[in-house]
Amino acid sequence: MPDHSLVLKDLRILLGDEVLFHLNAEIGAGEVLTVMGPSGSGKSTLLNAISGFLSPRFTCEGRIILDGEDITHKDPSARKVGLMFQEPLLFPHMSVEDNMLFALPRGGSKHERCEKVREKLRAVNLEELGARDPLTLSGGQQSRIALMRVLLSQPRALLLDEPFSSLDVDLRERVREFVFTQAKQNRLPVLMVTHDKADAEAAAGPIINLLNHK
Repeated sequence: MPDHSLVLKDLRILLGDEVLFHLNAEIGAGEVLTVMGPSGSGKSTLLNAISGFLSPRFTCEGRIILDGEDITHKDPSARKVGLMFQEPLLFPHMSVEDNMLFALPRGGSKHERCEKVREKLRAVNLEELGARDPLTLSGGQQSRIALMRVLLSQPRALLLDEPFSSLDVDLRERVREFVFTQAKQNRLPVLMVTHDKADAEAAAGPIINLLNHK
């Protein structure tokens, strides 16, 4: 399994003439960088810049380097960056297995593709849920399925946008540990934005407050 890295080199995001933040950071394989800051400080804008979905209202300067490749101006589909949001965003008109098949890159027979999905479900003890409607699952099950779907897309980095904030306290701790463990096992650099100090502490990595990086 390859090691991945994500480097933000003199990255500046501007809204008009206003600099929202200026960052230099390097995230190694299996590491988690947590970015904190109040609403409006630019946390989600940072994720949009890295994933390629930055609004034309903003300007991106500097470089975003993934596995040694400058992806700053690449099309989103060419970046291979996985995104996990506050809500699982599973398609309600598809079964759990079909949701995961949707994320799998093209290639291979139907049998081979289905087996890859079932392998991921077996890895997290959710194989029996493949035929279920995702809306019938618990919040924790939906979060685990959402992460497995992201991993099936074979990302080179993982971006987390307040991914645990909709879960209750006990479930939040378990899902958080599951996500970080999977990221380490898959050797993915992770950038997480959150308001929650407990999330940052659980990530056990460096913490950046955007207010200190103007």
